[in-house]
Amino acid sequence: MPLPLIEDESQLLAMPEGAYMNEAQLDFFRRRLLAEQAELEAALEETRRTIVDSRGAGDEADLAANEETLRLLLRQADRETRLLRKIVGTLKRLNEGGDVQGYGFCEETGAPIGLRRLLLRPTATLCLEAKQRQEQREHHYARRHSA
Repeated sequence: MPLPLIEDESQLLAMPEGAYMNEAQLDFFRRRLLAEQAELEAALEETRRTIVDSRGAGDEADLAANEETLRLLLRQADRETRLLRKIVGTLKRLNEGGDVQGYGFCEETGAPIGLRRLLLRPTATLCLEAKQRQEQREHHYARRHSA
């Protein structure tokens, strides 16, 4: 018997803990990631068109303003491209499933990442505790090497 389609976050969060990462939940996150992927691809295409069309003309001030706008667009496109790669990788992980290290489980500990965290960041690969440890290590490393 197929599981019911989860339409919104409240339905997802109302499910019992024992249902964590069942097919209905996996389908919910798959649809969310695919929608985010489509939005990012459209935004990237629009950014590319804007960059191509931004060949400026005019005085030095106009050219400088155009160059600054172009720089900001390139940074935005870079961030969007990195997020898109992360989404593609997450979709691959989600579709592979089957093992304890599948979608929704921490790569470091194997513990559930949690629905609330995945709703905020569907590409998360670490549970909150593992992410905090990672950030502490990075902060410690940065402090040691900046001195």
